[in-house]
Amino acid sequence: MPACLQKKKYFCIMIEQALEFLNTHVEGVLATVDGDRPCLRAFQIMKQEGTTLFFATSERKEVYRQLRQNPRAEFLVMHDRVSVRCSGRADFDVNDADKRWIYDHNEVLRHLYPSYDTMVYFRLPIERMDYYDLRPTPPIHKSFDLATGDVRDGFVGARFSKLFLK
Repeated sequence: MPACLQKKKYFCIMIEQALEFLNTHVEGVLATVDGDRPCLRAFQIMKQEGTTLFFATSERKEVYRQLRQNPRAEFLVMHDRVSVRCSGRADFDVNDADKRWIYDHNEVLRHLYPSYDTMVYFRLPIERMDYYDLRPTPPIHKSFDLATGDVRDGFVGARFSKLFLK
């Protein structure tokens, strides 16, 4: 198999592993920006379609205002020494069928809001993703650029750094 196809296959396997982690661990932290200040809050993935994550909020919340002013956002999920961080641009163009599905399949939303159309929904198409697994030795840190298909190894600590070993 040519090296480029091997690289592509490896990229796909690692991306699938990271996406499956997101699919099974939906609670995390959403990062936005308010002026020059980073803002974090607990958030939950409401739906996932491939490399797109869907979320719901209210027009009355700061997160909505922040994402309207600057759509750049990151979402981080962590469990059992594994983390996945996704970055992209929030997009509030979510179709009605997805909005209804999200509302109908989330008990918390139905508890807090009287109907699906009293909320705002946004999606985060993942542009970049980091997968970090501290369980094996050496740890795994892969950075993915979904636009280019590039994958690279990230820094996991001095003990495992090629620079440190030279």
